[in-house]
Amino acid sequence: MIGARYGRQLIAVILLLGVGLLGLSSASAADPTFPGSPQAPLYGPAYNNFWLASAQGNVWNFGDTSSYGSAAGLSLAHPIVAITPTADAKGYWLAASDGGIFTFGDATFSGSTGGIHLNLPIVAMAATADGKGYWLVASDGGIFAFGDAVYYGSTGAIHLNSPIVGMAATPDGKGYWLVASDGGIFAFGDAAFYGSTGAIHLNSPIVGMASTPGDTGYWLVASDGGIFAFGDAAFYGSAAADPSPDPAERVVPSATGQGYWVEDQNGGVTAFGDASGTPPAQGLLFQPVTPGDKAVLFAFSQLGKPYIWGGNGPVGYDCSGLALASWENGAGVSFARVSADQFHTAGVPVNPGALAAGDLVFWGTSQTDWTTVYHTAIYVGGNQIVESTGGGVQLNFLGQWGQTDLMPVGRRP
Repeated sequence: MIGARYGRQLIAVILLLGVGLLGLSSASAADPTFPGSPQAPLYGPAYNNFWLASAQGNVWNFGDTSSYGSAAGLSLAHPIVAITPTADAKGYWLAASDGGIFTFGDATFSGSTGGIHLNLPIVAMAATADGKGYWLVASDGGIFAFGDAVYYGSTGAIHLNSPIVGMAATPDGKGYWLVASDGGIFAFGDAAFYGSTGAIHLNSPIVGMASTPGDTGYWLVASDGGIFAFGDAAFYGSAAADPSPDPAERVVPSATGQGYWVEDQNGGVTAFGDASGTPPAQGLLFQPVTPGDKAVLFAFSQLGKPYIWGGNGPVGYDCSGLALASWENGAGVSFARVSADQFHTAGVPVNPGALAAGDLVFWGTSQTDWTTVYHTAIYVGGNQIVESTGGGVQLNFLGQWGQTDLMPVGRRP
């Protein structure tokens, strides 16, 4: 950032780092790079490990997940519609709407529909437990099986009231469910039917499902975080009463099946029942829904660029320069240039538990004095941020430097 209170910021950095004045450059004084290993944060929504994929084939890794590559730059003819991690989370598949498959890490290629004429586009995929095969499903419920994935039936010849939006395989891989946007359920193989919301008026469309560990029930999740439980799947709560600006994308069961996480498309999670800590690493398709999403996508496109004192881009940025450029270029929204002024005047305040993609978060030496703010970052989700600091534009934990200097609210421009 550029600050008129350089002396106050320098003192703040000395206090934080416990180092002497000598050796600190002006850049590190205003936008410090703090030493030490990242630590799990206590601020804001639950911490999470996840991959975000874009329709263009970009993949960004967060938390403890590793980067295995992306399809960005391949001049894709069709958008990416799904990212599916392998069982050991050491790789993932990307599926395009034409059924083209891209493999990374230990994910293996077993075939695709990339060269087949499809009546309707592919919308989801599911992998077999051993990772040696997978199913693709089209919006009409057409099923395409590859590797050791077995075809058990489809709705391709059935008139559907609503399009298919997802699928889930039974744990033994001998069946699967298809779920439509109205919550209609279609069971094949050893997948049993336990009920649906097909005849219920929904406030928001169904976007996904997950089965219980014993394969004798399932949960459906709507885009507003609403949960519907069937069979031995118990209802432990939902996020529908206070939905996030980013839509829910997955329901992730706990190991016991006595709880679950509702996961938004930006990696934000809400835990219910005995779900606690970090859910298993998920692959999420990030599509711009809000202005904040658009700001985040612009910030992602700047990853790896250098930290430059007073930098406004495109060559490099300081912290507040990245925040401003991301909102201006991504969402067409402008606000103050300096971190302290951004905290004081940009948009509206947001409580830590309500942070959404694109919200700005701040650090200051006094949580009651906006003039002491010295650093800005852009919140992504799952307690992850994109920021420009001493190492350049990068992805980090929100709580990587502890909680002491985090300001008590963020801002939504």
